[in-house]
Amino acid sequence: MSPKPAKESLHSVFCAQDIALDTAYQGIDSKSWKSLFRQARESHLEQFIEDLFAGKAVNTSENRPALHSALRNLDKKPVFVNGQDVMPEVADVWHRIEGLCNKWVGVTDVIHIGIGGSDFGPRLAIEALAHVPDIDSRGMRMHFLANIDTAELNRILHRAHPNSTRVIIVSKSFTTLETTMNAKAVVKWLKDSGRNDVQITQALFAVTANVAAAQEFGIAKDNIYPFWDWVGGRYSVWSAVGLPIALQYGFDTFKEFLAGAQFMDQHFMSAPLEENLPVIMALALIYQQKKHRIKSYAVIPYADALDWFPKWLQQLDMESNGKSVDKDGMPIKYSCPVVFGSSGSNAQHSYFQLLHQGLDVIPIDFIAIREPMSHLAEAKAHHRILLSNCLAQAQALANGKKTDNPNNTYPGKRPSNLLILPKLNAFYLGALLALYENRTTALGAIWNINSFDQPGVELGKVLAKPIELALKNGVTVQADDSIDATTAARINLFNQS
Repeated sequence: MSPKPAKESLHSVFCAQDIALDTAYQGIDSKSWKSLFRQARESHLEQFIEDLFAGKAVNTSENRPALHSALRNLDKKPVFVNGQDVMPEVADVWHRIEGLCNKWVGVTDVIHIGIGGSDFGPRLAIEALAHVPDIDSRGMRMHFLANIDTAELNRILHRAHPNSTRVIIVSKSFTTLETTMNAKAVVKWLKDSGRNDVQITQALFAVTANVAAAQEFGIAKDNIYPFWDWVGGRYSVWSAVGLPIALQYGFDTFKEFLAGAQFMDQHFMSAPLEENLPVIMALALIYQQKKHRIKSYAVIPYADALDWFPKWLQQLDMESNGKSVDKDGMPIKYSCPVVFGSSGSNAQHSYFQLLHQGLDVIPIDFIAIREPMSHLAEAKAHHRILLSNCLAQAQALANGKKTDNPNNTYPGKRPSNLLILPKLNAFYLGALLALYENRTTALGAIWNINSFDQPGVELGKVLAKPIELALKNGVTVQADDSIDATTAARINLFNQS
């Protein structure tokens, strides 16, 4: 005998053209949905959406817009910041990217150096699009160098050919320690490989909001691609940060990626809240927070191509909304849960035991793609099994199973969404990423959180400087104002070896 099946919500399937969201297993009845939409309106979500796309200073702590949507505004409809239309500058970068795609020939390796938002988006897109059947690829090896650990640097330098390598250094401020140190190491490698100064200059490119710092580093002005302070790093893949996408798969593919995101932006702007996919996903999460006091949620794409998607989403959600105070500095009751996930069906053999029978209720976003991702003879049969596993896991989590043996009992009532894409290509990848970006900002608006700053990442950077100096000096240290007693003892442990 099984537990009573999870209560399915009415009108549970919502669509943005051919992208479908099924919330049936959220267990949200019509009365609760009405309450959720009322909460969204009382939080002035509709006004926030309007202000977001109009270029208002929604990043309240830094008093500036969050206009990543302008980067995919292919219609070039004017978008004003401080009275100036930013679209001519954005369009100029598009033109320069297209020009580089047309003349960049004979390149075997690209080393893309960046960390955080300068890394996750382009890395995800390159990995995901590599799985698209028959995609037009230039076949360059794209190496993503983010970690300051030289193991990653060493692996890349052993594979790349210095005579035919190009280097893209991506840093909004061009002061990020990991990025600048890795960039200097790659330049040294080029020199040690026999490249002269002119050849090295021709091989170096930068994407930054700090053009002067990039030039001081030694990058030619014509090789610098700007983006702006109204673009947050984790929202920046749509800018020249996404240059590897265009270089690897062509500018037309990059435009399709932007077009998918623009489509989702237009849906977010124009659809009523009751039909708005990002808003519905945000409200479903808020419902589960209130009902189950959830502390985490999982994202399981049943597509190997999207294995990097949960890692990208971790930064988007937790760096945007991982706060304990609201815009007014007041303590808040709810903010971003912990995000985790990996591709299905691999995930089933990893942590689904916890999802089914653990003590905590952990909502899940299942992401499925209608079409197989290969032309192999086995593709349809394999894809059918993949989808059946996706649907079965959602059903099992929702409905559970009761037996006389407690060890074999599944409690059920574990909520989930099912998001269905018709296929995975550049357009739908762009739409998927923009869907979650807009969901993240909707959550921030409802929680009254600023989703566009990240002060919590700064303290550790400041404290690392005196610690690095103490490790460099290699002498015994004592606790002081910048290094506490525990950290001093740990430094001494390293210095003793």
